[in-house]
Amino acid sequence: MADVKKTTPSVPEDPNALRWGFTPQSENWNGRFAMIGFLSAVALEVFSGQGILHFWGIL
Repeated sequence: MADVKKTTPSVPEDPNALRWGFTPQSENWNGRFAMIGFLSAVALEVFSGQGILHFWGIL
């Protein structure tokens, strides 16, 4: 065990860092943006009385 090298990652693992690709950080941000979008759609429906598609005039 004396000759085992300790390595450090070249990029620090910051869970809030913005990184491109399929990384845990990008999946965290994707989930956050999805929650914001879902809550925005629910709030729009509650306050306007119409669904998203009716609100935009699509249906």
